[in-house]
Amino acid sequence: MSLNLASTSLLIVDDTPENIDLMISVLSLPGLQILAANSGERALALAERKQPDLILLDVMMPGIDGFETCRRLKAQPSTADIPVIFVTALGEDVARGFEAGGADYIAKPVRADEVRARVHHHLERRRLMRELTALNAQLEQRVQDRTKELIQVNRQLREEVNERRFMQDRLSYLATHDFVTRLYNRDALEEQTMRLLSDSQRPEDGACLVLLELARFRIVNEACGYIAGDELLRQVADMLAALCQPDDFIARLGGDRFALLCRRTPDSVMALAQRIKGVFEGFEFVWDGRAYRIDARLAVIPVHRDFVSFDQLMTKADEAAYLVRRDGGPSVRLHQVPAQVADARESVNWAYRLMDALKNHHFRIYFQRIHGLTERAQPGLRFETLVRLWDPESQRVVQPASFIGPAERYQLIDQIDRWMLREVLSRLSGLVPVMAQLGQVSINLSAYSLRDPGLADHVLGLLQSFQFPPDKLCIEITESEAIVNLSAAKGFMDALKLHGVRFALDDFGTGFASFGYLKQLPFDAVKIDGAFVRDMDTDHANAAMVASMVQMAQALALPVVAEFVERQALAEQLRELGVTYAQGFVFHRPEEMTEAALMAAAATPALP
Repeated sequence: MSLNLASTSLLIVDDTPENIDLMISVLSLPGLQILAANSGERALALAERKQPDLILLDVMMPGIDGFETCRRLKAQPSTADIPVIFVTALGEDVARGFEAGGADYIAKPVRADEVRARVHHHLERRRLMRELTALNAQLEQRVQDRTKELIQVNRQLREEVNERRFMQDRLSYLATHDFVTRLYNRDALEEQTMRLLSDSQRPEDGACLVLLELARFRIVNEACGYIAGDELLRQVADMLAALCQPDDFIARLGGDRFALLCRRTPDSVMALAQRIKGVFEGFEFVWDGRAYRIDARLAVIPVHRDFVSFDQLMTKADEAAYLVRRDGGPSVRLHQVPAQVADARESVNWAYRLMDALKNHHFRIYFQRIHGLTERAQPGLRFETLVRLWDPESQRVVQPASFIGPAERYQLIDQIDRWMLREVLSRLSGLVPVMAQLGQVSINLSAYSLRDPGLADHVLGLLQSFQFPPDKLCIEITESEAIVNLSAAKGFMDALKLHGVRFALDDFGTGFASFGYLKQLPFDAVKIDGAFVRDMDTDHANAAMVASMVQMAQALALPVVAEFVERQALAEQLRELGVTYAQGFVFHRPEEMTEAALMAAAATPALP
């Protein structure tokens, strides 16, 4: 049945005109009125005034991003019930979009058929909701008006009630099922899980959650297109339905992730997981005459009584999935969660802890000075900023080694990076005497943040907002296996270097790709990892490695910074090798970046 789009409006929000034009060309349907906004602020105003039936919302925008725009829409009674579809190129944005109140998402690059199908789906759901509301009001009025004529109108009334029941059933189905696979969706899984957790009669070991991730799904999506990807997901859904028992609850979480909620013992569910894994080992997806081998990773999480919420259980499931991916290759893993899950002393829930820290400003900024060793050293105050976590319960500072890994695992590191950038530039820009002496401030960004296509514009916006000289900012990028897209990293660096921002390769020498990065990415300096520097005066092998790194950097005309310089003898040895700068306890122990500490540092000569 075709959808009547008369008096129907759609709001497209994107800061790129070309993207808006593309969406308009795809969605130019008879009767559909299309509105456009190029910012979150403009979208909020248009939505309030025009009351569109559906909003397509880009994630990365200057000013307020898509997530904040969605949260504000949902906070206003007049726009709270307008469905929002996020348009994003990043898979990790999906979960954040649903948390912000989004109803669906469209992956970039967009496909015309998918865009039309999803827009049609949500407009139909919107129409049914409005008709249902109007029909309910109409029926109630008719019941009052026709009480005396009940016998005569009874048949007609029954037909109308049946019609309302049909629409309610249809609306319920759309709200609880996945669009592609027709399996239950994440919302339905949450409702089913909460029923399970509230069941006081279930045995202690009588339920498990299975998290399944497809291996090599992206190959099919990218090689054959999204239509083939959707067909693969439907085949996987049919396969799972055939293997599971009738009372097992099967849901698609989004992307290539599925979940099974089974009211059975871990041994029984592990046997099911092994059967699923065995079927995948012989499974081939055929498209256009070509066969693709698709495998799966499965994590089985026993549902203990200590779990009190769906979010808590999914946090542990995400942790289990991360461990399976880290182990490499498709596999099945039983993830045993310690007893007393809710007890923070027994099992620290880093996801909640880090989110609370961002919300309540529990992060602290420390700094450590960088001293010049040779005549190549530039004058001025130079230091690296360091992030710390304040634990209000224990009243102590938590070191980065404890929380950076969980922050990356739970995809919160980009928020911490953005907090650091804003706080450092804001505090320094307000201290005129410090800015007068400042040569360079270094901020370390996680490789995960570099995947954000809007990060460069965000940094430039902060520099302009705080009137911070770009050439005084150095962004340190840690050598990490997480940098899987060198072209994206180069694009980020090139965009900022045009304005004068500098870059340093941090922890140089810890991986096989360091020398490749130096050739392909426009770094301005290298920082030798402290593991090689700390004992190079007693370890001849480390001394030789440091010497070779310095020679390579000098051949590329790049200054060298040595970390973890804890003795004066090391400083002298590094100076003889030609190392330009040194950083370590022998010069300065990290201290909190307060106004008094910065003023004292600015008053101290920059070179020893």
